[in-house]
Amino acid sequence: MSVIYDLAAGFAGAATPWNLLMCFAGVFAGQLVGALPGIGPSSAIALLLPLTFGADPTSAIILFAGIYYGAQYGGTLTSVLISVPGEPSSVMTSIDGYQMALQGRAGAALGIAAIGSFIAGTISTVGLMLLAPPLARAALAFGPPEYFALVVLGLTALAAVGGSVLKGLTTGMFGLLISTVGIDQQTGVARFAFDRIWLLDGVGFVVLTVALFGVGEVLSSAGMSTPRPITTVKNLLPSRAEWKQSRMPILRGSFIGFVVGVLPATGATIASFIAYIVEKKVAKDPSRFGKGAIEGVAGPESSNNAAAAGAMVPMLALGVPGSGTTAIILGALIMFGIRPGPELFDKNAALVWTVIASMYIGNVILLVMNLPLAGLFAQLLRVPYSWLYPPILALCVAGVYSQANSIEDVWMLVVFGALGWAMMRYDWPAAPMILGLVLGTIFENSLRQSMTLSHGSVEIFFTRPISAVLLACAAVAVLSPVLVRIFRPRLVPGA
Repeated sequence: MSVIYDLAAGFAGAATPWNLLMCFAGVFAGQLVGALPGIGPSSAIALLLPLTFGADPTSAIILFAGIYYGAQYGGTLTSVLISVPGEPSSVMTSIDGYQMALQGRAGAALGIAAIGSFIAGTISTVGLMLLAPPLARAALAFGPPEYFALVVLGLTALAAVGGSVLKGLTTGMFGLLISTVGIDQQTGVARFAFDRIWLLDGVGFVVLTVALFGVGEVLSSAGMSTPRPITTVKNLLPSRAEWKQSRMPILRGSFIGFVVGVLPATGATIASFIAYIVEKKVAKDPSRFGKGAIEGVAGPESSNNAAAAGAMVPMLALGVPGSGTTAIILGALIMFGIRPGPELFDKNAALVWTVIASMYIGNVILLVMNLPLAGLFAQLLRVPYSWLYPPILALCVAGVYSQANSIEDVWMLVVFGALGWAMMRYDWPAAPMILGLVLGTIFENSLRQSMTLSHGSVEIFFTRPISAVLLACAAVAVLSPVLVRIFRPRLVPGA
């Protein structure tokens, strides 16, 4: 019954005019950035971080969460109308969604995606509400070794999400190295400041995040071209036959997405792939897939929205992000002085339950907004992306400078922005670097405390059951892609 009381209190907090406005602004902004290829929720949250500095943490996290799950549907627009996924999690949607658009059924594809997203988002939010609190209570027994193992798991899991585990681990370690710049919190000694006073505070989370996900994304996307969109959207409500075909794919996609989203090293992209494969396997006529099967839209779209809420479970309960976007949200919480993890549901219960309640409200807003306004969003695809990049860059510079009125921060923005462009140019993931910077202090302090407790022995990490299990999970996250690559030729003849 306490969950019901907590949720009721959360709705009371989320229903205030300002939080409702933040929820609407978040899902609306998520729609827009999801519809712009190359500019996803990570970039949007990074751009807004300087503007929320000093603001109410609850309202800011409601805004960021709305951008996150709102962008999942925004990516559907470009997948269906121009066959260019606005988000990696919408890749599978473009296969059948674009074929439906070519057949004059774009409205049905977008309509079933909106309905499926609403159902999946609601189901997964219920799962978040039920699963996160007991997981957090179970983790209250964590000590320094367990926190150290959690940070290792978070870094390795996020590194394993991308194409190359080695690249992910390398950028994560680089983030840890950047976190050591400035004053040592335990000894008070300056480290790697090179006699520069402005480096004593270290490299700011906002500076690095805006540089990699704002400047880097814009520079990387500036030369990207897109095909002419299909902007005629009619009959958004699916027919009775189409709804009958989509009911079970929506439910299966919701379950798959939430479970996959909860697991570290997975995320919405993998969830959508699994959902599409499952629908093709259970279909009576698999040959329809790739030619405009509505199940090929309903399943993946439901799964990627469910995975967005699922990824919030380990982020809130354990402080382990399941995706690049949740890594930035985790960093935002720490920027506000709030430590995600086992104690969050006790020390900041009002924030957590208000954010969860806002996710219910946000899913309703998305449904109400998408069905009548899908045609309007389709028209936005006519705007040349080259018009958007100069104001985005200006916002990056103004936001970083206004945070501390420091021109040195702007120069760091330029340097790390160029690094971000190079990383995207050569397919090096940026999210592990951000996470390394965010968790660097926790990593260092928990490692020092653990070694003090064990008098310098590393056995403490392997003799304590929870830390040993977490480190084993981290090892699996690192080794599983390598093992799959080794054994795939044996398992799949001709591969």
